[in-house]
Amino acid sequence: MPTGSETRPIARGADGDAARVLLPAAKSRFGRLARVWADGGYTGHLVDWSSAQLGVALDIVRRSDDARGFQVLPRRRVVERSVAWCLRTRRLVRDYERRTDTSEAVALWSMTMLMSRRLAARHRCPVPVRAA
Repeated sequence: MPTGSETRPIARGADGDAARVLLPAAKSRFGRLARVWADGGYTGHLVDWSSAQLGVALDIVRRSDDARGFQVLPRRRVVERSVAWCLRTRRLVRDYERRTDTSEAVALWSMTMLMSRRLAARHRCPVPVRAA
């Protein structure tokens, strides 16, 4: 989950329509954005549009046509792992907030706590034990 996520309600629109609104906002906020992974709902002209208009490579992650049953998709584990990290914060398990900016603030708070704990653990130096 990126820090500083962009949330905008899109009513009765297809996923591709929402992506045409959110991708330029993400590109303006994260200037180094170069690649986005999306599922099969984002196929079509959106791939060409994002490359031509934004300079962002949109990779569609698809299931193989001859696959049956469950199949692990590439890069899906990254999304699922990130969602699982967020859901460790109890307030994000259910959608209690009425406003989207409050939900965004709670998600940012959760990821900030996660990153600060990781950084603190990485820089923690072991205390030398003196011989008696």
